[in-house]
Amino acid sequence: MSTVELRSITKKFGDTVALNNVSFTVNDGEFFVLLGPTGAGKTTTLRVIAGLEKQEEGSIIFDGQTLNNTAPADRDVAFVFQQYSLYPNMTVFDNLAFPLRSPMRRTPENTIKERVESVAEKLHITKLLQRKTAKLSGGEMQRVSIGRAIVREPRIYLMDEPLSNLDAKLREALRVELEHIQKTQGSTTLFVTHDQIEALTMADRIAVLDEGNILQIGSPHDIYDRPATTFVSTLVGSPQINLLESERVNGQIQVLNSTIKVDVPANLPVPAQEALVLGIRPEDIRLNPTGAFKGEVALIEPLGVETIIHIRSEQQTLLSVVPGVSTYKLDDTVTFDVVRDRLHLFNTDGQRIVAKT
Repeated sequence: MSTVELRSITKKFGDTVALNNVSFTVNDGEFFVLLGPTGAGKTTTLRVIAGLEKQEEGSIIFDGQTLNNTAPADRDVAFVFQQYSLYPNMTVFDNLAFPLRSPMRRTPENTIKERVESVAEKLHITKLLQRKTAKLSGGEMQRVSIGRAIVREPRIYLMDEPLSNLDAKLREALRVELEHIQKTQGSTTLFVTHDQIEALTMADRIAVLDEGNILQIGSPHDIYDRPATTFVSTLVGSPQINLLESERVNGQIQVLNSTIKVDVPANLPVPAQEALVLGIRPEDIRLNPTGAFKGEVALIEPLGVETIIHIRSEQQTLLSVVPGVSTYKLDDTVTFDVVRDRLHLFNTDGQRIVAKT
């Protein structure tokens, strides 16, 4: 496996900048997730690494070696696509063996058999090895597609939303299996997704990409608990973070058009009278009979394991998560607190206000 570095990559399609000075490093053996919405530039990033697209500026570096002019076939990457890239008239075994039988590798047949059977066992598709891929379900085809990449043992796995076409239950099962395989093999993996659950549960580190720009790189904990921008804060977390227009008044943060007022944390440099945005995760709004704030129940969303309560405070509405089934009813008056040491403050440009150290 390898360390893969993108250094100041810029890629354009005509006048459209798909990647703008993108830099990050995927460490040897790391599961690195590129998270962002549709059109952020995630697939373009993978294609540039693989050599399928040529960047205008910057360098692709594998283990200290610049590969800008290296052909795709010589970069030794394995690409798993969102759409299943299989040969429908071949058996599962032959699809898995296909990359090993290329003239560049000339892998002995006994080695091919061992590696195919090993990968098939890991992905629970051993019983399918003699079946034509045209007769498989979508989930089975994606397992074969992933297996065809894994069998190669390349320098890096590039995975382009490989689970997005699957139903929720199968997606969850494959997510667990992929993470287990990656950890046991110690493979270097760059995984692209728009799904924040996939990113938070699978990644060693996450890079958030939007409109071709890297907004933040960090551990899942960093991205969730210390989002660098309001955009990052809304990209992770379900239900979504409460973002409330506020201002500082007399040493307190006043949420506009509401009764909510909290003390300014001593280590946050917020000038007096400055407009700002207060972020509160729904789990940090705690319904409490002796809470400091009051509101009315505007909507109730029961989800079984938890319930989302929409609380109206004058003209503002906040989301709160409570465990299990709630006994609250519409228009009930409720009192609540917010967890003071988990507040997120942003300026009006959407940038995090960083605490003084």
